Amino acid sequence: MVITHSAMAWAHGREIAARAASLGSDVVELPGDRVVLPKAADKRTAYKDAKSTLAVVVAPAGKRRLQPIPPSADWRFDLAEGCHAHCQYCYLAGSLAGAPITRVYANVGEILDDLAAYVGQGSVTSVSQARSQEGTTFEASCYADPLGVEHLTGSLAEAVRFFGAWEAPVQLRFTTKFDGVEPLLGLAHARRVRVRMSVNAAPLIRFEGGTSPLAARLAALGRLARDGYRVGLTVAPIQPVDGWREAYTALFAQAAAELEGIPDLDLTAELITHRFTPKSKAVLQAWYPGTALDLDEDSRSRKLTKFGSTKFVYPAALMRDMREALSTMIGRELPSARILYWT
Repeated sequence: MVITHSAMAWAHGREIAARAASLGSDVVELPGDRVVLPKAADKRTAYKDAKSTLAVVVAPAGKRRLQPIPPSADWRFDLAEGCHAHCQYCYLAGSLAGAPITRVYANVGEILDDLAAYVGQGSVTSVSQARSQEGTTFEASCYADPLGVEHLTGSLAEAVRFFGAWEAPVQLRFTTKFDGVEPLLGLAHARRVRVRMSVNAAPLIRFEGGTSPLAARLAALGRLARDGYRVGLTVAPIQPVDGWREAYTALFAQAAAELEGIPDLDLTAELITHRFTPKSKAVLQAWYPGTALDLDEDSRSRKLTKFGSTKFVYPAALMRDMREALSTMIGRELPSARILYWT
């Protein structure tokens, strides 16, 4: 782990460094604020070195300026950026530039204090009749998996306590592929927090290296729901693999078994299909040259993003078939779940 000079000036940054040291990690205090890894012998080594590095930094003012994040939430804010897992379809490959170092922020208090200016604004839940009960929604760290490093950072717990004490129509949201929820249990969240577990059909979990097993994720979601948290399933990225109907039915049945009998269960589902850009495809194939992930452009439809770049999605007829099938499965296996969106 490395920590910048500026991050050491923040109590939260020093606490992260102390936790890492107590767990046996080497903590390197940098003389300045630049995070630069030693030059690696080749690209594969550079990737591995970056993926295994945690950097504690200070989020500058530009990083603290919130951005909308439809269709999930009104706004996104970052407790961290980057992820140490090895998901072969990781969307961060086309979203973040540079070495895939995980950066966590020392100035969490400052980040949270900035949120008040955005209450009552936004284009998703703030203006939606269907989701108005969620209030103004804030997505934490969509460019990271904050729970995966929570044992070091404590940042999610800080955010949960902050929202729990915030007497306003607001909701904290985050999604994860990890099961280490113990630091969040017993916190005074006031049901202003929704934790969604990122899940997929069993044949696709093999593409999610370094994450918690599917059964462990669902069991963790059950623990959170029993602790009063609002919960959800982020089913992503949906892919029509062989036997996909049976595989997704089994997924929802497994989730139903874990959540059965929980009082006041508030459950949502977000359904996200697989897509990729030429840039993300190139990055992912460089990171995982032996991947069996389907990145065949000829079997996809080409679309333009809102920024004018190209992305490859499933053909419209297949999208309709998958949407209808998964919606029916959820209605049968998890009848109390609200499907927030399909994309």
